[in-house]
Amino acid sequence: MKNRKPNENGNGDGIEMEGPKSMTMKKKKNINRLGGTGLSLQAFANAKSTTNHYNPALIKKKREFYKNAKHVNKYKKSLKQQNQGNDLPSAIRTPEEVNEDIGSSRSNKKNNKNCSHNLRELYEKQREEKEKARMEREAIIQAKKEQIEKAEAQRKAGRKEMLKKTRHGQPVMKYRIQHLLQSIQCSSSASVNEN
Repeated sequence: MKNRKPNENGNGDGIEMEGPKSMTMKKKKNINRLGGTGLSLQAFANAKSTTNHYNPALIKKKREFYKNAKHVNKYKKSLKQQNQGNDLPSAIRTPEEVNEDIGSSRSNKKNNKNCSHNLRELYEKQREEKEKARMEREAIIQAKKEQIEKAEAQRKAGRKEMLKKTRHGQPVMKYRIQHLLQSIQCSSSASVNEN
C-alpha cells in the first residue's frame, strides 16, 4: 500500500513507502479479505486424510429406518387416540365398568379382528368411490374430446368449402351464402328457445 506524504514543498507528489508498518497492514488486510487466518499445516493434513463416509447403501438404510419409525409413531398415535376414547378416569368409573374392562381385555383379540375387518370394508368402500369418481372424470374428458374432434371436422369441411375458387380465381359464393344462412338460423333458433 502506498502512503503519500507531502514533500518539503507541501505537495502530495512525493511518494514514499514505509517498511515494516506497511507490510503488517498488508497482511491484516489480506487476512480480513480472505476471511481470517488459514488452516495450519497439521489441520490441513488431518482434513485431507479423513476418509469420505459416503455410502449409498447406508444412506438408504437410514432413510428406510426413519420411514419405518414414522409409520410406527403414526400407529402408536392412532392406538393412543382409540384408547383415549375408551379410557375414563378411575374415579368416575363404577365397579361394573371396571369389570367390563377386564372382560373386554379378554375379548380384545376378537375386537382386533372385527376392527381390521371394518377397516378393510371402509378401505374397499373408499377405493370404489375413488374409482367411480375417476371413471366419471374420464367419461367427461372423453365426451369433451369427441365434441372437440367433431367441431374440428366440421370446421375443416367448412374451411375447405370456403376456400374453393372459380376458374378465374374468385371465391365460390354458394358456400359462403350457405354458411351465413346456417349461422343466422342457429342464432334465431337460439333466441327463440331462450324466450
